[in-house]
Amino acid sequence: MNKNDIFTLDITDVTAEGFGVGRFEGMAVFVPFTAVGDKVKVAAVKVKPRYAYGRMLEILSPSENRIQVDCPYFYKCGGCVFRHINYEAELEIKLRRVSETLKRIGGAEIRCSGIVGSALPDGYRNKAQFPFSKDYEAGFFAPRSHRVIPIKNCALLPGVFSEISECVSAFCKEFSLPVYSEETHTGLLRHLYIRKGEISGEIMVVLVINGSRLPKEEILVSRLEELLGDRLKSFQINVNQKDTNVILGDKNTVIYGEPYINDTLCGVKVRLSPFTFYQVNHSTAEILYEKVSEYAAPENKSVIDLYCGAGTIGLSMAKKARRVTGVEIVPEAVNDAEINALNNSVKNAEFICGDAAGAAKELERRGEKADVVILDPPRKGCDRALLETVASGFSPERIVYVSCDPGTLARDIKILSSLGYKPDEYTVFDMFPRTAHVETVVQLSKGNTSSQNVRGEFSLEDMDMSGFQQGATYEQIQE
Repeated sequence: MNKNDIFTLDITDVTAEGFGVGRFEGMAVFVPFTAVGDKVKVAAVKVKPRYAYGRMLEILSPSENRIQVDCPYFYKCGGCVFRHINYEAELEIKLRRVSETLKRIGGAEIRCSGIVGSALPDGYRNKAQFPFSKDYEAGFFAPRSHRVIPIKNCALLPGVFSEISECVSAFCKEFSLPVYSEETHTGLLRHLYIRKGEISGEIMVVLVINGSRLPKEEILVSRLEELLGDRLKSFQINVNQKDTNVILGDKNTVIYGEPYINDTLCGVKVRLSPFTFYQVNHSTAEILYEKVSEYAAPENKSVIDLYCGAGTIGLSMAKKARRVTGVEIVPEAVNDAEINALNNSVKNAEFICGDAAGAAKELERRGEKADVVILDPPRKGCDRALLETVASGFSPERIVYVSCDPGTLARDIKILSSLGYKPDEYTVFDMFPRTAHVETVVQLSKGNTSSQNVRGEFSLEDMDMSGFQQGATYEQIQE
């Protein structure tokens, strides 16, 4: 196969990024916007020794799972990867991805209780962060780039988010506030951050700026008040003057209202600051937390919740547990967790501010054991030192692992297996419908186990997808 070759391809598989996969002359070919069961005409745009990337030219015979794309930004923004197939097919893909990854990397068969779909495949996100285009339009970055795609009425967001972004964009344009440039590190406007309480309806608006103050801020507040009424509970300015890809800076200034909004999750009253982690899909998160509690079986037990955020998981089972200890590195989140405990009259919970590994060692030094340890790390997973501290220091009866990345989850399960913890069962949750992301909860119990060797075979998971942008044009892919 050579670059620019045109050929017919049967799509028989899909990657974790949502790319359709077929084989031509024995070589795997990755084609975005295709579905398993499609027969398509493809142009080769990048050819490697063992695989290639292709651009779909024509659908010769559509998959039975293919549906009409309902978003004008689907082929550009890259946030969604499954808007061209029905939701049932998407769930099957995500369940299979987790199952195969756990088996391939984790090296063991684990009982699966299935996948829990989202009650709201659209409009489910309670948080969004928008960069600004040069024309003051809020949008999202094109995949694997920082080129802003202006977007109105994103299907994954509540409609009010678009109303807010249009209000802020119009204000910035009217007063000619310069948009931040990553190349020159000049300009004022960096991001618009919006957060909404699902139950409370309260809204927080944060404008991230490369400066110390926002000109005419009182006018913007007045317009947001007029737009949102009593739903507007917080307007803040976040100062980020660092040359970094991190969205939020270290300093927030409250311009209107409170420094937080309120919500309720699993019956727990929750206070949320801009820095606090909170699941973006509220209804599915409640089901996920119920499964965490089922796997933890916290009745009259000591529970340690590492990476606890605002403490929602631990607090949701505090009435059953003997004691809950939460650990979180973000000071604002720890403060929120402590206030959440107070507001919910929870007296058997303690929250520690610190790195999860360091705090785990401190708890070990204090001689605090745990019957149950809950792990809910970021996408990169846990490092081995932390897992060793959990296994040998705390030595809990059970570990419940909540993960947003099947690959790092499988790696960490393999390590925990070698440390004596057997994975009993897992459940998959579609917290992020229409995107490539998926959440998994695993129950592990103490027992003598050893992980199997990982097979060294060629796999779709081994592909380097960085050379092909989901929203790229044919010309952008050329080398």
